[in-house]
Amino acid sequence: MESASSSPSSTFVGWEYLVVRPVLAVVFVLSFISLWWWLAWKLVLVHVPLVQEIFGLKKKPVIPKPQTRRFFRFYDRINAHNSASQW
Repeated sequence: MESASSSPSSTFVGWEYLVVRPVLAVVFVLSFISLWWWLAWKLVLVHVPLVQEIFGLKKKPVIPKPQTRRFFRFYDRINAHNSASQW
């Protein structure tokens, strides 16, 4: 009698359990995660301002600062008062 471990069919079953099934399980899990990540990205995450800023999806508009700010006006008044008092 031959033992079951030496038959070609048992060798295939061993490879199936050791290689094929774990690879298929990993592929299934990664595809499942990828599908739900893609759905979450398209439906929710793309609209979150923090995510937009991190991934560079929405550029912040550059607003130039006005020339007359509070401190500029204060020092302009002091300079005008000093120049008027010198005459």
